[in-house]
Amino acid sequence: MVKIGQKVESFTAKAYQNEQIKEISLEDYRGKWVVVFFYPADFTFVCPTELGELADYYDKFVHEGAEILSVSTDTEYVHKAWHDDSPTIAKIKFPMVADPTGRISRQFGVYIEEEGLALRGSFLINPEGILKAYEIHDLGIGRSAEELLRKLQAAKFVEQHGEVCPASWKPGKETLKPGLDLVGKI
Repeated sequence: MVKIGQKVESFTAKAYQNEQIKEISLEDYRGKWVVVFFYPADFTFVCPTELGELADYYDKFVHEGAEILSVSTDTEYVHKAWHDDSPTIAKIKFPMVADPTGRISRQFGVYIEEEGLALRGSFLINPEGILKAYEIHDLGIGRSAEELLRKLQAAKFVEQHGEVCPASWKPGKETLKPGLDLVGKI
């Protein structure tokens, strides 16, 4: 499984995006922040709420210099069928990556061998390909696109300014400069 601070090994896979099926590689996004967003399966219950919310926030992620890659163990054809069938999923502009063998899900440590599905995992990768943050949820617990965006903004701020972001930090709020003068004062 990939670990914080380590370079994420590239992968290639088929993806459905903008009425096309194409092959993508994680390497295609080098130089951008990337959110790899695993979910269990198309045509389910919690998944469309998460993906629909991500679609609603997509322009904000793009504004921050990031791309979203949603990944499930469905094929690219199932992604297309879901996109065509669901008004919520029809909003998606980001690549919907197919991982029917579970290879990518295993790489990120979210594959459920007994079920052939992925746990809900969100992975934030910087432009150099280094993993900066991740969270993994059980199948029934949905994630927040707003919180994922906040994590992206915080990770970018830390890299750009060398300061650290306290709990619930948002752009424009006060940050902290690590040093002895803060020890025991917060």
